Amino acid sequence: MHTVLLDGTQKEDLAQAAHLLRIGEPVAFPTDTVYGLGANAQDEAAVQKIYDAKGRPSDKPLILLIHNKAQLTQFTNAVSDAAQKLMDAFWPGPLTLVFPLLEDTVSTAVTRGKTTIGVRMPNHAVALALLELANVPIAAPSANLSGNPSPTTAAQVAADLDGRIAAIVTGSICNIGEASTIVDVCGDVPVILRQGAISAMQLEEVLGIPIKAVNA
Repeated sequence: MHTVLLDGTQKEDLAQAAHLLRIGEPVAFPTDTVYGLGANAQDEAAVQKIYDAKGRPSDKPLILLIHNKAQLTQFTNAVSDAAQKLMDAFWPGPLTLVFPLLEDTVSTAVTRGKTTIGVRMPNHAVALALLELANVPIAAPSANLSGNPSPTTAAQVAADLDGRIAAIVTGSICNIGEASTIVDVCGDVPVILRQGAISAMQLEEVLGIPIKAVNA
């Protein structure tokens, strides 16, 4: 496979990247945290290409990236008060929230048998524009070979995935350079599943209650 470089600041290139996503090809693109490797979350074959390109363990589910909060209703009807507070405070931004998933909204290849879904709205102009243009749900883990450091530049993505994916979108830097914090908001009390760019203290300040980590 030949991997093309597309300029995320150019409308024509961004439209090409969106087209590739719609037809089931994986595309790497910058976000506020690290580069993501996106694919159409409703296309099982497209999602499998993410796992194949990354060498990702088959039991690890993927998260969804959205371009506006209204999209969330496509995937869940269970947004708790705590979840709403966190969304209001940190979206768009480096926070992934795990919700109960509505049936038949994404491929089972995304969830890997789970009944929940992680969702994030990135704070990055290129990512948001691409997600809106694609107009399909996008599953997107980090754009690296599994086990390697998460990339923050197109060159780092190419070092791992050149020849393994359809395209790499260039653009402004991933200014945070650290993975998102993941919080499960399915239950009565939110639980941190992965520590990341947003600290437990920041979450507690918004929620007004102590918050536990799954490994604490």
